[in-house]
Amino acid sequence: MPSDNDTILVKDHRLLTKDWAQAVLRLHDAGAVVRAVETVAVHIGTTTRVRLAIDHDSRHVARKWFVKLPSRNWRARLITALPRLLQTEARFYQQLAAQVPLTIPLCLAARSRWGNGTILVLADVTEQGSRAGTAGDTLDIPQVSAAVGQLARFHARFWQDATVTTSYPWLADSVRQLEDLLGSALAVPLMRRGLSKAGGLIPEELHGPALRYAHNRRKAMAFLNDAPQTVTHHDCHPGNLFWQKDGSAGFLDWQLVRLGEGIGDIAYLLTTTLAPELRRQHEAALLAQYAETVRAQGVRGLSDDLMTRYRAHCCYTFEAMVVTLAIGGMMELDSNLELIRRTAIAVKDLDCFAALPLA
Repeated sequence: MPSDNDTILVKDHRLLTKDWAQAVLRLHDAGAVVRAVETVAVHIGTTTRVRLAIDHDSRHVARKWFVKLPSRNWRARLITALPRLLQTEARFYQQLAAQVPLTIPLCLAARSRWGNGTILVLADVTEQGSRAGTAGDTLDIPQVSAAVGQLARFHARFWQDATVTTSYPWLADSVRQLEDLLGSALAVPLMRRGLSKAGGLIPEELHGPALRYAHNRRKAMAFLNDAPQTVTHHDCHPGNLFWQKDGSAGFLDWQLVRLGEGIGDIAYLLTTTLAPELRRQHEAALLAQYAETVRAQGVRGLSDDLMTRYRAHCCYTFEAMVVTLAIGGMMELDSNLELIRRTAIAVKDLDCFAALPLA
């Protein structure tokens, strides 16, 4: 007889059957019964994402489930397989999520086995009245300020905590190093392709600095990592946020979680979520809010020149959006183009490439 673990770990969304759902439900309510499973939606990007409606008789388990499986898009699957991004997210929910002072989805099951794939089953945030963001969303200042405050407290929780590396080595182990190595090896061809596909969205004057960044990506990454380390989300675009009824933010998609410099999350958040006009007006105040909140948690060692560090990290956000376009199939095209537009304007406004030692 297969164990529940064997039943839960499937490779294809068409195998998300009533028997499969029963095995997941049994983890939380042994006597509950699944009556039916309906596939509400399937979306294929960096992962295959499936929304399910589960008809069951448990009184305390969600009836809307969100399931993540390896992507059925071969390009996305190739890019995400070697750095084991979905496996990283499964580990996050299995080992670290309970310690994270952020609003995140409830994990119903997380399984990963070499050669048999990975599956992550979450309670769908919409069941409790929350609204899941989309990658093309434009946020207002109260929303971004709420997210900045939460990220500041999250970063402070793990700030230069030596036990993190020993307890969760996968946050900075050989797989993360392989990911950086692959990113640097492919940086130039992907940057060239992304710049070409983006066309006039990226000013011509940014092309030379962007390619110089790509040629010197390893040096740039070393500079970005030469700072006090904490746990970072590393992918804070608007599609990875959700919004509760009270207006507070929640955080989705932990595939890229790692040790890094906290201000990198803020750079990603501000440049992808805000309209350029709002970002220009409120950027300094939001950085000051972040610094004040981190220091209020007792943190020492935050950079005295936070703006320079912020500018430097904006280069990575720009790269991430351009590379996403170059690969294709990882984000809705219109949303990807809009985030490229926003990040390109930010990089130009702030002369971000000049903040990196690329000579």
